[in-house]
Amino acid sequence: MSLGFEHVGRVTNGFRLLGGIDIDETALATYAHNFNVPTHRADIRDIATKDGTYSRVVSNMLETNPELPTVLVGCAPCQGFSGHRKGRLGNPDERNELIVAFAEIVARLYPEYVVMENVPEMLSDRYREYYSSFKRILQDRGYMIRDAVLNAAEFGVPQERLRAIVVASRSNSFAMPSSDLNPTQFVTVRDAIGDLPIVSPGELVDADPMHRSASHRNSTVKVIQSVPKNGGNRPAGIGPKCLEKIDGYYDVYGRLFWDKPSITITSYARNPASGRFVHPEQDRGLTKREAARLQSFPDGFHFSGSFDEIFRQIGEAVPPRLSTAIAAALLESVRNECIDG
Repeated sequence: MSLGFEHVGRVTNGFRLLGGIDIDETALATYAHNFNVPTHRADIRDIATKDGTYSRVVSNMLETNPELPTVLVGCAPCQGFSGHRKGRLGNPDERNELIVAFAEIVARLYPEYVVMENVPEMLSDRYREYYSSFKRILQDRGYMIRDAVLNAAEFGVPQERLRAIVVASRSNSFAMPSSDLNPTQFVTVRDAIGDLPIVSPGELVDADPMHRSASHRNSTVKVIQSVPKNGGNRPAGIGPKCLEKIDGYYDVYGRLFWDKPSITITSYARNPASGRFVHPEQDRGLTKREAARLQSFPDGFHFSGSFDEIFRQIGEAVPPRLSTAIAAALLESVRNECIDG
């Protein structure tokens, strides 16, 4: 999310990043490398409940100018809300409580604007208690809240990715970003990765270490070779027999379509057995570079960490082109409010 705000800020001088907070050290290393701002490793539940942690992390690290509006962005882990929690739907996930902790931080810091992103299921009846608690805390502090489900493909991301976007403001001037793109204008897989060189599974390309896929077993490669090119599905009877017994896995080992946006890129996009994450023509899963481009990351963005950690960061990220649209819409609202005021 910060990359979109940083980009809009660099072009317009409208935003300045103050810092980042996360519990994951690798993600913080990536953040610090790309944005050169302070970072702090902390559990936001401690920030919300412990005065000492709040003072050390928020007040000291994220010093703000009281004469300028502050935007607080929070993107809690989405896995607890996800509809893909097979076998765990009846069990509460403690990560869902993080949006309530985030709301408590908002109530204390009292920024002019708040932006939050998550999977659409967060807004559903199943998880109403968490989102309702979030809204109640902010509304008690006088915030007006708007939410919408946006498709990242409508904002130039080469990926069909539906996400809930929530914006809270201490005024009523904010409008959600809108797009004029229709499906015939969507950026495609070919647009995003068609120019990348051919590589074998696990092959390291000296010119771009990010352009590397997982090293597949021979049995995995044989399954992939049986899948028709350009959007094909795994033929019945091919691959692990367990897949024939379970509904909901029809996409595994499937190939991406060249001339459509990709499916949602997740932290498991490294693994062809986790979804439609096979290259449209080459007999392998996606490389780190391909996954990053399908999320709309520029090639110059640096990811810290191991192979799996990089895929996790890519899959869990807000697509930068979508966050750019959110940041631009927010900046327009801020400037209009200043003019009106």
